Amino acid sequence: MATLLTVKLDGDMPSPLVFYTANQLPAHAVWPLHTHDAGEFVYSFSGVMEIQAGEARLLAPPQYGVWLPPDVAHIGLNRTSASHASLYVARELCAGLPAAPCALALSPFVLALLARLREPTPEADPHQRLLQVLLDELRHAPCAGSYLPSSPDPALARLLAWLEAHPDEPRTLAALARQVNSSERTLLRRAQRDLGMSLTEWRQRLCALQAMPRLAAGHTVEAVALALGYASASAFIAMFRQRMGLTPAEFSASSRRGT
Repeated sequence: MATLLTVKLDGDMPSPLVFYTANQLPAHAVWPLHTHDAGEFVYSFSGVMEIQAGEARLLAPPQYGVWLPPDVAHIGLNRTSASHASLYVARELCAGLPAAPCALALSPFVLALLARLREPTPEADPHQRLLQVLLDELRHAPCAGSYLPSSPDPALARLLAWLEAHPDEPRTLAALARQVNSSERTLLRRAQRDLGMSLTEWRQRLCALQAMPRLAAGHTVEAVALALGYASASAFIAMFRQRMGLTPAEFSASSRRGT
């Protein structure tokens, strides 16, 4: 059963930049459809934040954040427990940020800023200066669209939905192409056109996302690798490190710390 959450910013902003953090939220928490006069940057310290903004479905693991311009109607949800933060940006300060919702790739410096902002700060002025630095850095963050994009192509969309439901299925590209009555070359071309990446990379991103809640729950690396169709733990570890920037063991340790 979903847990409906109250939207934090539901009126006038006390300052042009407002930073809220949330304690560990339960799985299946949902922020109902809403809009803000301000822009909003959402970051998940643990778990994966999912936001539906119109036709755009944006997922952000901890190396990414989601930017939502002012007046964008959106729904927020996390399928697993998560800890997140929101930076609300007054409309007049949104210049230089993307004009459409998107995931932003975050530098180590931005990640360090977010970790520092998460700590209690009794003095307002230093806190606001850090928020200004964060805003400046976000203006230069690469826009990644969605970490796990979808496709308007009916055949490719069906295939992506099937892969999400069967992450442990090690079907080859040839088998996947036959599944949607396509040639390998056509399937590759559709994936690159609609997803902006190869189907192999998309599948790796999916596996990394699906591994995160299992690792956070304390499952062993070997068990997670097997559940996601990997023949060896070493191959899974290499993929996870490439996609997430840290090993599965490091991710499990950070999840236990709640960071």
